Amino acid sequence: MPQVTLRPAREADIEALTEIWHRGWADGHLGNVPDALVAVRTPDTFRSRTADGLPHTTVALVGESIAGFVKVVDEEVEQVYVSATHRGSGVAGVLLGEAERQVAAEGYAEAWLAVAAGNARARRFYERSGWSDAGLFDYLASTADGPIPVPCHRYVKAVA
Repeated sequence: MPQVTLRPAREADIEALTEIWHRGWADGHLGNVPDALVAVRTPDTFRSRTADGLPHTTVALVGESIAGFVKVVDEEVEQVYVSATHRGSGVAGVLLGEAERQVAAEGYAEAWLAVAAGNARARRFYERSGWSDAGLFDYLASTADGPIPVPCHRYVKAVA
């Protein structure tokens, strides 16, 4: 595994994070989420969502390069994405461990996250990382025109 350094995200990271998120989201979600959500998830919406989420985002660096990021809000691990060149290298596990630490540090006993029902690769990763599938639910994905229900699995893990 490469040497991974974690730090809070900053404004200068927005473009790199947007690129990682947009490409990673497409890889895991196209064909697994409603077409209405795909239509509104443009590079510009990823950029604005990245900027809005900076206070909740931790970046993983390999050398000087941004290899991935995790976004945690309260007890929810909202986003975990790794650049295509660093997938399978252990970076995602480092980010997920940091997310679990952050949730516990905020006083929550359990962390949760949503995985699109058809995203088998992500589901396998979370299960290998000790997360449990708590069942199907409709995750309400926020958009400018209101929420869009997305069939997802809710994964949970005790962190305290």
